[in-house]
Amino acid sequence: MLKIENIEVCYGFIKAIKGVSFEVEKGEIIALIGSNGAGKTTILHTITGLISPKSGTITFEGKDLTKTPAHKILGMGMAHVPEGRRIFQELTVFENLKLGAYILRDKKQIEKNLEYVYEHFPRLKERKNQLAGTLSGGEQQMLAMGRALMSNPKIILMDEPSMGLSPILVSEIFQIIKEVSQDGTTVLLVEQNAKKALTIADRAYVLETGNITLSGKAKDLLADDRIKKAYLGE
Repeated sequence: MLKIENIEVCYGFIKAIKGVSFEVEKGEIIALIGSNGAGKTTILHTITGLISPKSGTITFEGKDLTKTPAHKILGMGMAHVPEGRRIFQELTVFENLKLGAYILRDKKQIEKNLEYVYEHFPRLKERKNQLAGTLSGGEQQMLAMGRALMSNPKIILMDEPSMGLSPILVSEIFQIIKEVSQDGTTVLLVEQNAKKALTIADRAYVLETGNITLSGKAKDLLADDRIKKAYLGE
């Protein structure tokens, strides 16, 4: 479904991503784990057209994304939940969600998507008329995820959805990610919380200083001593 082949990304003279390749198959949850500064967010920004790679190719459902503008990538069925949520704080919850569906013209489809979001995030329905900036951190993360789901994506890219949340909210967010996947949306998940990510993922890739150093089934990586030592604190 999504294929990244030998991409390199540079910031000036610094090579941030060094020939990375990986694949995401339809229906999978793929985790991309690694420490701060490993290049995880850069990879997501490159896939969604916010950064141009120096070399390599990115294909989505057989179409080359490498030179496709970011706004057109959304229309192809790819949504991005950015690090730090990036919600519109001065707008209401409802207005934020409606903006997530701006590419859709079918009002019935928009209503259907809205009900889907409210079903998975009942707190957003309770607070639909509340200004987004007054929500708690966990509720803002739910809103960012809900807004991305409003475009009816085939694949959703999530960047550090657990960042800054309490353990109870982290578990809730990961449960929702599982449910979204079970409903048929493919997920590419960037996470520092390696244990949680590997618990719900099908497969995973480990990124270190711009290189993929390990990959495999998530359950195998969860049991790997190198992963335990480096990322699970064991």
